Order: sequence, then C-alpha cells, then structure tokens
Amino acid sequence: QLQASGGGLVQPGGSLRLSCAASGSIFSINTMGWYRQAPGKQRELVADIAADGTPNYADSAKGRFTISRDNVKDRVTLQMNSLKPEDTAVYYCKAIIATMSKVWLMDDYWGQGTQVTVSS
Repeated sequence: QLQASGGGLVQPGGSLRLSCAASGSIFSINTMGWYRQAPGKQRELVADIAADGTPNYADSAKGRFTISRDNVKDRVTLQMNSLKPEDTAVYYCKAIIATMSKVWLMDDYWGQGTQVTVSS
C-alpha cells in the first residue's frame, strides 16, 4: 500500500512537502509519481520519477516543484515551492509495483489523497 502525508493549508508563495511511502510485499517499484485533482476537474499528472531517478514534470510544475525518491525506503517526495491558488487540489501518489506474489506483473497502486489548499 501507499501512505501519503504532508498536505495542508499554505499561503500563496509558500511551500509544502508531500511524502509517500510504499509498504507491503514489494518485489520491485518502477515509476513513482504525484497526481492531483481539483474540484470539477480530471486527475492530472504533476510529476513522476523513474526507477533510475529521471524526473518528469507537468508544465505547471516545472521550476517550482521537485520530485525525488529513495529506493531504499521505497519513498517518493514532492517539494512544492512558490505555491499558487491554482495548485489547490487533492494530491495522490501513484507507484507501479510488482509484488512478491506476482513478480511478473507491474500494476498501478494509488495512495489515499492528501488535500493541498493554497489560500490567503
């Protein structure tokens, strides 16, 4: 399972750090990432990071957000700086994981959402 943490309320221009840890009977983890869903909108990619550490960012996140991962702790972190009101959304972590019981199958796993609200 994936356990996300770190959301909250922050003023425009502020920063938040989201963290998500995978646990359970894990064989391997491929890409890990963060998505968000604002009210009335579709869920969208914010950033993801490959197993080798190569990051990928949505245009809205470039220059403000930094994604990183710890392959020993099976953790992915999203550092969000210069937050804007339009960043307000529920943020979800996702990981592509093969479990010990099905090592051949890479499947999508989602964490519970964490609310990020940017408001003065």
